[in-house]
Amino acid sequence: MAALPVLALLLLLLAAWGGPGAAAQKRKEMVLSEKVSQLMEWASKRSVIRMNGDKFRRLVKAPPRNYSVIVMFTALQPHRQCVVCKQADEEYQILANSWRYSSAFTNKIFFAMVDFDEGSDVFQMLNMNSAPTFINFPAKGKPKRGDTYELQVRGFAAEQLARWVADRTDVNIRVIRPPNYAGPLMLGLLLAVIGGLVYLRGSNLDFLYNKTGWAFAALCFVLAMTSGQMWNHIRGPPYAHKNPHTGQVNYIHGSSQAQFVAETHIVLLFSILLRCMRLKQHS
Repeated sequence: MAALPVLALLLLLLAAWGGPGAAAQKRKEMVLSEKVSQLMEWASKRSVIRMNGDKFRRLVKAPPRNYSVIVMFTALQPHRQCVVCKQADEEYQILANSWRYSSAFTNKIFFAMVDFDEGSDVFQMLNMNSAPTFINFPAKGKPKRGDTYELQVRGFAAEQLARWVADRTDVNIRVIRPPNYAGPLMLGLLLAVIGGLVYLRGSNLDFLYNKTGWAFAALCFVLAMTSGQMWNHIRGPPYAHKNPHTGQVNYIHGSSQAQFVAETHIVLLFSILLRCMRLKQHS
């Protein structure tokens, strides 16, 4: 009979604490809260969180996690000579900054980066042998096939990355680019040149009716557009691709749905040569 009060006391204690399951749940919630707080603190200082192997395993791979992490695997050190990595990093920073300073910013998604020289063990763990590579680590489960960004097909423009992020996480990011004064400056320079010509020529404006000049300008515009310059501007593809294993540089993309910037220049050069040959034949 003496054991009854002790048993009753144990039952009361278990009821108060909710049993082993409740204790484990509380520990899980505590760990999750600490991880989210840590990521939010880092995100407040830098839009793209730099991670080494330890941080990646603890905050991205290990449960619990109720947030998605977009990770860019790259090689930015100068001795790696990865020009594409630097170009992709600029667009990735624009995307992350657009999210960080958005009024819709939450702890639902974070942007991170693993550099090969800071986390080579992560590359080995994921059997990754190329950079840059973008992977979405969802809040639940492991990354699926669609969680790896198709860089060669879509390019690395921030707008394209934002569409992919929205598709994988349901988080819509409005990309806000920093002011680019190159366009207004070029327009101002062009207007200044035209204004200077008008001023110097005085009342003689016959040059504005010069068909050869207008034909040359129109030809340059047509050649630039047909060679794929507008596609490059929208998609932001790399200039060329260097194989990290063989060191071979490819200037022609292997897919019919994408291209390198170098292809545009090659097509433009051939178009100019062809046009010159036709003009020579007619003359």
